Amino acid sequence: MDATINAFSFLVALFLMAVGLYFLMRLKGFYVFHPMRIWRVLFSRRDSCGISPARALTVALAGTLGVGNIVGVASALLIGGPGSVFWMVLGAMVAMVLKYAEITLAMRHRHDVPGQAAGAHTYIHHAFSTRGLPRFGRRLSAVFLVLCLLNAVTMGGVLQINAAAGALAGAFSLPPILTGLVMAGVLLLLLRGSIVGRSCCKDPAKSSDTDRMMHRVSALTEWLVPLMTVTFLLGCLSILLLRRERLGEALRAIGTGAFSLRSVGGGMTGWALSRGIRAGIMRGLVSNEAGAGTAPMAHAAADSAFPAYQGVFGLAEVFVDTVLLCTVTALAILVSDTGSVLLSANGAASLSIDAVELARLSFVSVLGAPAGGFFALSILFFAFATVLCWAQYGSVCVSVLFGRHPWAQRVFLFVLALALPVGAVFAPAFAWMLADGVIGLMTLINLVVMLLLRREVTEETERAGLLR
Repeated sequence: MDATINAFSFLVALFLMAVGLYFLMRLKGFYVFHPMRIWRVLFSRRDSCGISPARALTVALAGTLGVGNIVGVASALLIGGPGSVFWMVLGAMVAMVLKYAEITLAMRHRHDVPGQAAGAHTYIHHAFSTRGLPRFGRRLSAVFLVLCLLNAVTMGGVLQINAAAGALAGAFSLPPILTGLVMAGVLLLLLRGSIVGRSCCKDPAKSSDTDRMMHRVSALTEWLVPLMTVTFLLGCLSILLLRRERLGEALRAIGTGAFSLRSVGGGMTGWALSRGIRAGIMRGLVSNEAGAGTAPMAHAAADSAFPAYQGVFGLAEVFVDTVLLCTVTALAILVSDTGSVLLSANGAASLSIDAVELARLSFVSVLGAPAGGFFALSILFFAFATVLCWAQYGSVCVSVLFGRHPWAQRVFLFVLALALPVGAVFAPAFAWMLADGVIGLMTLINLVVMLLLRREVTEETERAGLLR
């Protein structure tokens, strides 16, 4: 089973890169060659009843700035070595355009079904309906939503709490079950009013359950995401400063490891190379979800002058999430006293620890014992922000699949809350494998549909003046 998921993940990674390069050329690399256009869009102000574009960005970042940025990076280093960092960053630079395209499409089609929350499922249905296959479009859209619900429980719940519980247990000796129960209780407490809460709109009748949850989640993430990102970056930069003499060696190891053939026999060379690529790109995908079709659920609730303008915030999302935070995290691990073992000849083979412990010990080995507490709290806040965001994504899926029934929303939140204490106790290996498989399937569906709607992406980019 694990070998099948590995092979599937590798194929998804290659397809992701191919489609990303196609859109990059089709849109003339506008975000690379014309950065000032991106800057103007990011810092323009608009007031509306809907949530602001920047607030939608913080919700989407909350969903991606989770354990994938810390534990996922450490996991990639253990699986594929330092070279996986190269593929993670390269994959992110290419995948940025996919995040832009999927958000633009979701914004363009967000009013196709009045009263229904928008997202990738909206344009999936549209893509086949306009080609005379409405029934197939509905079914494929439903499959995508079910996969997203499954991912909300696994990656958005189990993996987040497992990493947080492991870090808190290592730093403060807290029982994992206690961490899971407390986080589940806080989740239910914070979101209990999202079903019957107030709306920002003057007419509450026009506000759905998912609208209220989006405003509740966005209000929480608006201050939590910037705070935890800056704080964690400062911790990583402190490690890089204190071990700056190892930075050159770490960068060389990333460059040489990206293309090395670590093989025992001729038949193993292909697998040895693909291991680094798969670990880097797939862990990057789990981190930033570019091309997976999840972020449009957050961004489609924003108010932007043009659909493509909100897509620009998707570019910023991937840059902050993977290009910036994942790279700094990886370098901090590699130059630390514990992580520097990965630069040796034996590499990960000489480390008998898991990803959480590798990341935690990397902080402790340089910054001292108090850094273990800092690391644990960072993991906790990153994980909780992600759980909040995936609660919103799951709410969107439930509202589309089951309609506006408060009981359906409550059942989903209860299942997600139940997954937290369960995930805190059990080993995450199966959950990581399941998350890789589910997000891989979502990505395949989304990428195929995006190719079908490629002309619409180009039209919206031109209409917004980003290609002039």
